[in-house]
Amino acid sequence: MSIFEAIMLICFGAAWPVSMYKSYRSKSNNGKSVIFLFIILVGYISGISHKLIYNYDMVIFLYILNGVMVFGDILLYFRNRRLESR
Repeated sequence: MSIFEAIMLICFGAAWPVSMYKSYRSKSNNGKSVIFLFIILVGYISGISHKLIYNYDMVIFLYILNGVMVFGDILLYFRNRRLESR
């Protein structure tokens, strides 16, 4: 396990709850790109795949946690889009 990989994932992971909170409270998608969110999600899925196939260690749980948060942000994006269209 690389401590630097873990630190990177912790730092990235700290940003998602803030993003999700802002999206939930504002009920707006201003400044959000669902394409960007899907690209990030694919990156986390790739990290999980690498850990499963080549280098399984505990950092996989950080990839999974971050992926779940990005998926939650994607769900909020579609919720907000529905709310904005009303």
